[in-house]
Amino acid sequence: MDAPGESRSLVNGCAVVLVDDRLGDVVPAEAVPWLRGAVTVYADAGLAESTRDSLGATTPPECSETLRRARSEPVVLVAADDHSRTARELLAAGAAEVRASPPAGVELLDAVTVMDRLRSPGGCPWDAGQTHESLRTYLVEETYELLEALEHSDRGAMREELGDVLLQVLFHARVAAEHETDPFDVDAVAAELVSKLVSRHPHVFATDDSVHDAESQHARWEELKQREKQRESVVDGVAHGQPAAALAAKLVQRAERAGVPGELIGDDSQPGAELFEAVARARRRGLDPEDSLRAASLAFDGNVRAAERRARAAGADAARLSESDWRKYWPEPGETGGIDRQG
Repeated sequence: MDAPGESRSLVNGCAVVLVDDRLGDVVPAEAVPWLRGAVTVYADAGLAESTRDSLGATTPPECSETLRRARSEPVVLVAADDHSRTARELLAAGAAEVRASPPAGVELLDAVTVMDRLRSPGGCPWDAGQTHESLRTYLVEETYELLEALEHSDRGAMREELGDVLLQVLFHARVAAEHETDPFDVDAVAAELVSKLVSRHPHVFATDDSVHDAESQHARWEELKQREKQRESVVDGVAHGQPAAALAAKLVQRAERAGVPGELIGDDSQPGAELFEAVARARRRGLDPEDSLRAASLAFDGNVRAAERRARAAGADAARLSESDWRKYWPEPGETGGIDRQG
């Protein structure tokens, strides 16, 4: 791009500087020489008042007058976008367009703003009435809907459900900001997350030669967590409210990393302990017990549906099948939609 004064356009030294108000009073670094060289800096309609004041910019006159001045002296128009007539005419006359690419995550600022608007006076009565407790069920539901989208590799659903999970994070953070004695907001949540990620990845953000692969990273992660949180037990911090198979798998994982002997993990003295042992076996085989159980459950679901379809195709009433009917129509191991009954 030509520096100020070097352009061959009809408006030498002039520029339209596009800024993103969501980033605060920030202008692109490339715009600095243009601003310094300008005789007049105008703030286009729609620019945030704070940005206008920081630049000491004035409202531009009518488009024709702005263009007349631009032909005789360096003029810079700072705008939120290039949609106004003045911005379009300046650019058409040869003014430089200066803009910076927004950083990744900038749309999150809009999400925070919308959430704040919904929760504030004059917003949505339903959103304003929610509490951490009332929102719990939605967090669980949205998480499972996201898991289902992931399971089906449905990209559109994944994008939507990730947004719904993000909404829950923003919602809880906004509610937390209203606490009378211990408020915190989404920035505090993000700052704590950043601090955690940096401190638990010293091999990335500092010098740490103890991490060479994913497994050593997992071990290092647990070591750092235990040190940070001053945990007294290797199973401290395991969420007891998670589904039973996931809880058992996490406990087995912690125990194995702590060196608990395999024969001490599991006990077949009661049905629940037998299930725990099954989870431990899955873990030792490198499988995710929750995923394995879910896959088996869905396969069983498929078998039931397949048997019912076969029954209906044979003219039987699928709602009134006897035990012998179920056996007759049940898919054989290895058939589409079936599950190996010996597995």
